[in-house]
Amino acid sequence: MTRKQKKVLIRIIISAVLVLVFSLIPVENPYIRLALFMVPYLIIGYDILKKAILGIVHGEVFDENFLMSVATVGAIALGEYVEGTAVMLFYQIGELFQSYAVGKSRKNITELMDIRPDYANVEQDGELVQVDPDEVAVGSVITVQPGEKVPIDGVIVNGTSSLNTSALTGESVPREATEGDEVISGCVNMSGVLRIRTTKEFGESTVSKILDLVENSSMKKSRSENFITRFARYYTPAVCIGALVLAILPPVINLMMGNPGNWSQWLIRALTTLVISCPCALVISIPLSFFGGIGGASAKGILVKGSNYLEALAQTSYVVCDKTGTLTKGVFEVTHIEPTEGISEEKLLETAAYVENYSNHPISKSLKEAYGKMIDPSRISDVEEISGHGVKASVDGRKAAVGNVKLMKQLNISYRTPQKVGTEVHVVIDGAYAGYILISDVVKPNAKSAVAEMKAAGVKQVVMLTGDTKNVAEAVAEELGVDVVKSELLPADKVTEVETLLEVKGKKEKLAFVGDGINDAPVLSRADLGIAMGALGADAAIEAADIVLMDDNPEKIATAIGISRKTLSIVHQNIAFALAVKFSCLALGAVGALNMWWAIFADVGVMIIAVLNATRALRFKERG
Repeated sequence: MTRKQKKVLIRIIISAVLVLVFSLIPVENPYIRLALFMVPYLIIGYDILKKAILGIVHGEVFDENFLMSVATVGAIALGEYVEGTAVMLFYQIGELFQSYAVGKSRKNITELMDIRPDYANVEQDGELVQVDPDEVAVGSVITVQPGEKVPIDGVIVNGTSSLNTSALTGESVPREATEGDEVISGCVNMSGVLRIRTTKEFGESTVSKILDLVENSSMKKSRSENFITRFARYYTPAVCIGALVLAILPPVINLMMGNPGNWSQWLIRALTTLVISCPCALVISIPLSFFGGIGGASAKGILVKGSNYLEALAQTSYVVCDKTGTLTKGVFEVTHIEPTEGISEEKLLETAAYVENYSNHPISKSLKEAYGKMIDPSRISDVEEISGHGVKASVDGRKAAVGNVKLMKQLNISYRTPQKVGTEVHVVIDGAYAGYILISDVVKPNAKSAVAEMKAAGVKQVVMLTGDTKNVAEAVAEELGVDVVKSELLPADKVTEVETLLEVKGKKEKLAFVGDGINDAPVLSRADLGIAMGALGADAAIEAADIVLMDDNPEKIATAIGISRKTLSIVHQNIAFALAVKFSCLALGAVGALNMWWAIFADVGVMIIAVLNATRALRFKERG
């Protein structure tokens, strides 16, 4: 609890004790009784009265401070000292509770996103000196010791360690890092000492971009928040005018009909409606719900750039995924080796790796990585690369050729047609066909469950777009359970496909595109929602997308949708509950069925319940 909150609590206790004591003292003189109750009233309400007066001076009359001031001063003027003071007392209790709840929510989010480093270790005169990360120039070498946060993006020049990225990705499994690896700010060094050469200034590092994103998310309001703002702007003056009419019109009508005016009775009813009508529950709980939802998403490694995007995500019916890097790993791997009789798998792979040794083609790199051993260049001679076909060379004096079907046809070699899907690499040794190797962009192990979870979350259609060949794309789509697949697409074609879907979807339905955030920027910006997948450290992804998933797990898409729908559900619950109670109590208060004590519940009680409900948005339990 903050110092300010403690002061308010002390005022509440003192005021409550004085009200109780003065209520038990039998004082007949109304002036003495008024003087006694003005003490606890001013102790608990002086700041509310001050705010109301300042609001009137600055032309901002109709707010909750004005409503509370008018209602309580009016009640005291009519001799309802206990009720008037109690209304102010319980209002302050509600305000204290709301302040504590908001502060706790902010503290939880701050702890979840506690990634800002306090210092960077720079070596000066043989000693490590702690300096402000802002003062470290690009190219400087910093030291990160076990237990410390990596303060600035860079490359490891010395050391090996495990890095805890949970504050960024929501994943508890540490990542191994060694010399030559890129590391990003915000990670926690868990074991060895690392020396890192910085590649960016602190202001341009990942940790700064993420913190800016989270801090600025409150600037982009949802439709629900904008509705409440507009609603309060008209609602509060309307109820003030309604209360004034209720205080004057019925007594005037009674007098015109020859009956007693009962001015005090109708004035009390009018003041009761003012207390009831205070829109605190809506004005406080709705932004708090979205704030909690954004914070809860941050804890899962999902960064939402504004509550408007969180609200839109809840309405997502179409999810369009780029295949490479989203549903697949985006790196080619050897997935199958099929040698002919008399040739071992090891021999086939070794020959392919040696022949392709000097090529920089991604397929060549995949073959060398699969081989996994040091290649002796002295064993290779007569290398000839045939563009679009493959490579010919001599390995240990034996002529060999490695390439695609075109190369086999050019060499007039009979070859086998693979039964499995993938990029074919055929191998010839001494003029005889030796077998083939299949290379594929491997499907992520959790991609199939991710598609299933999206559908379970209410997504109507999952679409996959790719530039791959039709047979490869269809095989992946069938394996994952994707509804629609479009293959052999250029970047411009992907935009066209998204625009076609945007035309056929319902008016209230949203379309989200999920890509790597770098090559897919045009599509990300064209969709209703752009989601960058696996954007840990990718500046372009953080800039391009509306929602950023900080790791490569496609299951986070369904998690993000689940969080958004829970948040929106809480928002709708609070709106419906608050308005139902308010309007019901307003009607009952107007006919005299409710007194000031019920009015207190309609205001403070509803606010406390709504705020408690809003804090549920901070926590989200994933399926299964």
